[in-house]
Amino acid sequence: MMSAPVDLRTVSTSASKAAVTDGHNNPIAIPPMPDYNGRILAYTATAMIIAAGVIQGAFPQWFMYTIAGALGWPHVAHLLTRRTFLRNSPRIRQKMLIVDCLIGGAFVGAIGLVAIPSVSVMLMLMFSCLIIGGLRQWLFGTVFMFTTLSVGLAICGPADNFQAPLLTSILSILATGLYICVTAFYSHQQARALMMAKTQIQNQREQSIALSHKLSKYLSPQVWQSIFTGERDVRLETQRKKLAVFFSDIKGFTELSEEMEPEALTELLNHYFNGMSEVALKYGGTIDKFVGDSIMVFFGDPTSRGQREDAFACVSMAIEMRKHMKIMRQKWRSQGIKTPLEIRMGISTGYTTVGNFGAENRMDYTIIGKEVNLASRLESLAEPGEILVSYETFSLIKDRIMCRDKGEITVKGFGKPVPIYEVVDFRRDMGPNRSFLEHEHSGFAMYLDSDKITERERKAILTALEDAADRLRQEEEIR
Repeated sequence: MMSAPVDLRTVSTSASKAAVTDGHNNPIAIPPMPDYNGRILAYTATAMIIAAGVIQGAFPQWFMYTIAGALGWPHVAHLLTRRTFLRNSPRIRQKMLIVDCLIGGAFVGAIGLVAIPSVSVMLMLMFSCLIIGGLRQWLFGTVFMFTTLSVGLAICGPADNFQAPLLTSILSILATGLYICVTAFYSHQQARALMMAKTQIQNQREQSIALSHKLSKYLSPQVWQSIFTGERDVRLETQRKKLAVFFSDIKGFTELSEEMEPEALTELLNHYFNGMSEVALKYGGTIDKFVGDSIMVFFGDPTSRGQREDAFACVSMAIEMRKHMKIMRQKWRSQGIKTPLEIRMGISTGYTTVGNFGAENRMDYTIIGKEVNLASRLESLAEPGEILVSYETFSLIKDRIMCRDKGEITVKGFGKPVPIYEVVDFRRDMGPNRSFLEHEHSGFAMYLDSDKITERERKAILTALEDAADRLRQEEEIR
């Protein structure tokens, strides 16, 4: 007369479709939902109540014929929901429970509201409604049950004696208790399985997040973000975009590599790449690759702030890298590295082909085109500490960055000589009001950016500079 309590397959469809496993990669066994068995149990209990009531004279004799219907209906319901078009009906379990409520209400009305058997059947129905569909299902079930109860009572009339015989009452109570206990046990088992599945899914999710963060180390953050948010598909495809392309390498690195041990050289190079990567990401650059001591970065993909802003961000990054290199060089000197290391950079702006290149099972997100070759060429022509840019880059940044004309060069792939420019500095930092000072000699190096210094640091720096000045004056007087 009742359906099953909770269907885990409908409550957690995504969990059942996913391969939910335990810590040893074994699948978690989620108890199947006993729709069929639950209905058999309920209708068998009702059949026993009918038999006891007829034998003890609480119900009319013709009720013996309803026992066959009570025992057969669960099988008919099973065939209807599993073997016919109804199997594809949404919320079929709730609808079948409404049918059970109609049958149960008619039965209670037909027996004339004999107290304990009627309450037992109604309790089983209401319990099933609450478990399966909550308060809404309980409300609908109650309405339908009392509707047919009223019809059955109107047809058959109330019982002469509302008090059932003792054996019938005891059997009704036991049948109801058994049904509630069995369905509660299944609900407990399925709730526990659901919690286990939820825990395992959460663990798998955390593992996936940890793995994705590890894999993100092999991709530029912008590219990784666009892939994992679904903005970009992982497939072989490219597009034409106007990008600002940056190349840099370390002047003097080859000589240094001959002097240093591989382990120390690796540590130095990683320290350099880490510092420069932070600067590149600060300005929104997409780090393409590291090759030897060279870095390739581009601006304008996957996200762009417009051609002018992309070019300005690229040159701003290069200027900060040049300043950052001086700080790193001071640290290297304190570690005993005497070879002067300088960074040289080249920047070009123009249309390139950007996207996934390679094979279906091994791709590389990169850019190709003559502007890439031009940026590489400018980097190789730059002097140590120099930033060379193409004319198009210059035209986009000249109002905010001071540049110096360096003439023209001939580059393969370009029909005419290419005008190039040297980046001097931000216009705002030119003149007496600039925020930074730098000075470097053998035995002395200073880089000062007053905008980045706190009040506490300012006092410590002043003290250090005064001590250094006093010492230099004393040595000068001795001489």
